[in-house]
Amino acid sequence: MEIKVQSIKFDADQKLIDYVNRKVGKLEKFYEDVVRCEVSLSLLPDPENKNAKVRMLIPGSEVVVERNADTFEEAITECVGILKEKLVSVKEKRYK
Repeated sequence: MEIKVQSIKFDADQKLIDYVNRKVGKLEKFYEDVVRCEVSLSLLPDPENKNAKVRMLIPGSEVVVERNADTFEEAITECVGILKEKLVSVKEKRYK
């Protein structure tokens, strides 16, 4: 699975990019046919100003989850948890 990380209005350090790759990479074991994953990290003016948007392209559709949190790590962790459930659901529907 190809993972693209984009940081909007700031420069993400290598530690954050590695964290994203490690967390998002684990999703492949829940749905093997993922074509590509695009992660967008951005800053918002809110108190919870870290935004993470994860877009997974799978054959025939895409799954998108977006979360805001105090840190990018929290936002990514929340997105991965939701994506895991969605991917399992999509896989169960597809292979019934």
